[in-house]
Amino acid sequence: MRIAIIGTGNVGGALATAWSKAGHTILLGVQDTKNFKGKELLNNINTSVHSIPEAVREAEIILIATPAPAAGEVAKSLGDTSGKVIIDAMNVVMGRGPAGFTNTADAILANTLTRDVVKSFNTTGFNNMLNPNYGNTALDMFMAGDSEKGKRIVHQLALDAGFAECYDIGGNDKFQLMEQFAFFWINLAMMRGQGRDIGFKLLKR
Repeated sequence: MRIAIIGTGNVGGALATAWSKAGHTILLGVQDTKNFKGKELLNNINTSVHSIPEAVREAEIILIATPAPAAGEVAKSLGDTSGKVIIDAMNVVMGRGPAGFTNTADAILANTLTRDVVKSFNTTGFNNMLNPNYGNTALDMFMAGDSEKGKRIVHQLALDAGFAECYDIGGNDKFQLMEQFAFFWINLAMMRGQGRDIGFKLLKR
């Protein structure tokens, strides 16, 4: 798949690296192609840098992993997203999010042409995206959104990144729950002192 990565910091960089290793084509979408965070990502295979509209135009899938307050403005900057799947990996944390919205995915839907928005890759740390394995066990990923097309793609991309499974927790009405789940991880890792090397696994009996 051809994936535009908008936001080349920790999360975007981790997923760009994982997906390039899996054989996907990575198009880094940045404001300044000469000076941007994550230049080292160009050392990955199948990876190139472009303006944001160009990366979006050439891609089938768009990952947005920018700071949450910028979600609406970033969505507006994408250009024509008709027929494309957008993956939202952002979270509103401590009330810091896009003005007028309680979560970032709704801000994306309000400012783009696509209806295929899936919230995923937001419920754990970037370190777990670089390496989801704990001993012989791989962590699970989760996703939410109305788009069945988008969720099929996200499921495959989660497996390609090394996660054991990607569980569907529901439609657009579960965007907020996904962000609450992310804050649960943040709370344990940062505020309760468990550290970043923790993650979630769904066990079945």
